[in-house]
Amino acid sequence: MTSYEWKKETTEYGQYTCPIHKTILLIGDRWTLFILREFLYGVKQQRFNQLFRSLKPISSRTLALKLKKLESNGLLSRTVIPGKTLEVQYAITEKGKSLKKALDKMGLWYKENNPSTG
Repeated sequence: MTSYEWKKETTEYGQYTCPIHKTILLIGDRWTLFILREFLYGVKQQRFNQLFRSLKPISSRTLALKLKKLESNGLLSRTVIPGKTLEVQYAITEKGKSLKKALDKMGLWYKENNPSTG
């Protein structure tokens, strides 16, 4: 496995095009990683209320916004289940599953560097 090589590249607008920076913008906020964790290490398909209960104290508005962002970036899929009441089910996509190795390595790094709190 090769290591990541960072190259400082800027656009004409002066913004970094660093892939790490872009990844952090995509998944680095407070709730997004917790949502992904529920799919990667828990149930692969979940309804909104299942996620809402498991992610307390997240607000329903915040959860809805984060799910929409993850869906628009191709990390989750959304399926509407027809019936008497409208039900929506979310599932992790292959693109979302590809983050598992990186998250596993982050967890391992933490355990190795913080043995008293691991």
